[in-house]
Amino acid sequence: MRSIYQYELLVKLCKEVGFFLAQEFYHYNPARLPTPAEWVTIRRVRVKDAVNIVWWLSKTPNPKADNKKILKPYSQSMKRLLEKGYKAQVRPSGHDISDKFQKDNQGAIPPNLLEIANTESNSTYLRRCKAAGVKPHPARFPQGFAEFFIKFLTDEGDLVLDPFAGSNTTGFVAETWQRRWIAVEINQDYVLGSRYRFSE
Repeated sequence: MRSIYQYELLVKLCKEVGFFLAQEFYHYNPARLPTPAEWVTIRRVRVKDAVNIVWWLSKTPNPKADNKKILKPYSQSMKRLLEKGYKAQVRPSGHDISDKFQKDNQGAIPPNLLEIANTESNSTYLRRCKAAGVKPHPARFPQGFAEFFIKFLTDEGDLVLDPFAGSNTTGFVAETWQRRWIAVEINQDYVLGSRYRFSE
């Protein structure tokens, strides 16, 4: 029910502000704790909630993107196929697999399921916050999450905006990949702590 409500809310929001839904993504955190605890670990009537829905919204129906920047390594079976060749034919599903399937594109196009564990426990950011007596942001998302979208949707020198910056993971990753960035955060403590993501 939650996802249906969220989707209806998204459609309404897009119509009101003039955005387009480019694609839905799902972030799977294999390290997520078994929550909601009441239902998962006490009553034992549900499984843990470890997937978040991510909406890629755009101001245009054809947003800037390049999936060649986010290719993942080929599987062993694909590597064997490239080495030994493949007989072009129609699969039982009806898909026509032509000889173009044998082209080495230097990696596979990833799915819209991002499996990224959120296990940060001893990062530079956390150590520097502790040394300065600053409470770190309690809900930091993994750097790999920001990295995926920054590489996928931007080029060097582009501007990345995070309107809910928290500990500024996005700004740090943007700078790492030579993008300019703007971070907006209402909580002053989080802003002060975010300085510890950067070396200077």
